[in-house]
Amino acid sequence: MTELPVLGKESLNEGAILGIDLGTTNTLVAVFDAGGARILANEAGEQMLPSVVSFPLNGNPVVGKEAIERASLDPTRTVHSAKRLLAKSCEELSASGATFPFPLVNAIGKSLALVDLGERQVNPAEILGHILVTIRKRAATALKMDFDKVKRAVITVPAYFDDAQRQATRDAATFAGLEIVRMVSEPTAAALAYGLDKHDKQCVAVYDLGGGTFDVSILKLEKGVFRVLATAGDTQLGGDDFDRTLMQITAKAIQEKTGHDVLATPAGRSALRLAAERCKIQLSNAEEGEMVYQDLEAEIAWRQFVDWKTFQRAITPLVQKTLDACDRALRDAGVETKDLDEVILVGGSTRIPFVKAAVSQHFLTHAKDDIDPDKVVALGAALQAGVLGGRVGNLLLLDVTPLSLGMETMGGSVSKIISRNTAIPAQAKETFTTYVEGQTAIEFHIVQGEREMAADNRSLGKFILRGIPPMPAGLPQATVQFTLDADGVLQVKAKEQRSGVKADIRIEPKHGLTDEEVETMLADAWAHAKEDLIERRLTDLKVQLASVKKSVEKNLALTIQLPKAQKLRLQDAIEEANTASQVTNPDLVKGILDELEDAAFPLAELLMNGIAMEAVKDHHIKEFSGE
Repeated sequence: MTELPVLGKESLNEGAILGIDLGTTNTLVAVFDAGGARILANEAGEQMLPSVVSFPLNGNPVVGKEAIERASLDPTRTVHSAKRLLAKSCEELSASGATFPFPLVNAIGKSLALVDLGERQVNPAEILGHILVTIRKRAATALKMDFDKVKRAVITVPAYFDDAQRQATRDAATFAGLEIVRMVSEPTAAALAYGLDKHDKQCVAVYDLGGGTFDVSILKLEKGVFRVLATAGDTQLGGDDFDRTLMQITAKAIQEKTGHDVLATPAGRSALRLAAERCKIQLSNAEEGEMVYQDLEAEIAWRQFVDWKTFQRAITPLVQKTLDACDRALRDAGVETKDLDEVILVGGSTRIPFVKAAVSQHFLTHAKDDIDPDKVVALGAALQAGVLGGRVGNLLLLDVTPLSLGMETMGGSVSKIISRNTAIPAQAKETFTTYVEGQTAIEFHIVQGEREMAADNRSLGKFILRGIPPMPAGLPQATVQFTLDADGVLQVKAKEQRSGVKADIRIEPKHGLTDEEVETMLADAWAHAKEDLIERRLTDLKVQLASVKKSVEKNLALTIQLPKAQKLRLQDAIEEANTASQVTNPDLVKGILDELEDAAFPLAELLMNGIAMEAVKDHHIKEFSGE
């Protein structure tokens, strides 16, 4: 059982550790004191700080509600969703970047997206740093402490954040003058907040769909020990993408009616995004929402109603991606749906009835949202802060690394040294040797991901072990040690065993490298670019085909409701899909996939209708026919 010792005000003030949920949409701060974990509010009683920062041309940055108010006035200098930009290049952000009102550019010589203000370019970590400064001031005021004394924090991150994104989060904290005493995965923090440690034994799935990221974690809880068995997710999928679907629906309607492309201007994108966010919130509580857009210069005053069925159809592919990730996490954890005792919903986007119903149906149980999904992560972070501050006893948190860490080997393949879902902290070693006679240095390329080829994974950086005495090829024995700390941050050491030459290496994330260095690291992979592209496309198509086939086969019982011709076509498509493992031509696999998707469309309609009925049964929403 968790022990909650009673603390006095003086004790709290001497050792306060904040629990911070640094969110894509909102940021919250909490503490653990004599009354347990609690969210800290500003002087107006507001607990959630919008994660928006505006940079006036003349003046200091503005954060929160005041920044939102500046969005229409100064859209190109008002930044939202900065968390999605962390350690990403403009190319990686191309899908979502098209609807950002602020311009993005790659840093000179680096694969790192920056916000271009004109007179200067701002790193996303700095933007998050301004948010953390504001939340730190809020905590100091609420706790009646000097600002300088409020400097330690537990900060939560998406479980699927990679090493570069975690390092960038540390940079943001450093900018704000905060010391991160522990990083905790957001789903794990939510489980802590639910007090699941009070049960003798449980297996829990935490479905965390926030504003910009999605994670699912499978946890085993036993006698106060939280062990993360597996995690999966997507750091570029969240409520922002739901907003984007509404933006695109309305932008298309406006253009068809007026010929005006709303998304062509920063002001238009900013205004439409805010309208979409309001409409999405309305659709979580009513059968229709309203999209309102005005542009006096273009003489446009637009009002459009979006019903829940239209919204549901638009977001179905996104929700399905989250459910596919849930299946991966269960498979990696070696757990079946029937083994789960609880399914917990986290993140503001789980308020959408369709999302909640889809998750409940997928896991075949009622998904819990007893604690406010927007606040549960911050409360869990505060509880972990209580553990680290000695205020909570008999509680141990064992997290996992979300992605494998490895080294590029000869020919561009990857040797995985720490596998994904390994409990952290972790340490592992592997020995490498030379391939050239008299070689006096060995270059190591560190990557993160699950693909077999280095070029298909995320490059974290490289280092060179120098000073090796000339020896015949294959004789030097260079042992590389990977150390992953409790925050999921990587450090590497290398030592040549025969000569004793060694080096302590600090890994620089990819976004800290020059273009020339990145090109050097990827040279081997580029030499086989054509073959690699074909292999990657073939692999991706087969994975996609397997996912579609699995989803179809899971719901074959519904085919009894299909006309005979549709049922026979689907059976033929499944049989053809069963032969795809032997096909080596990507175009042929694409044809098999397309046919299966087309043949399965009537089945998908039956399935979505069932989910829709479940989603609205408690809201008394009637069916419309052409209205």
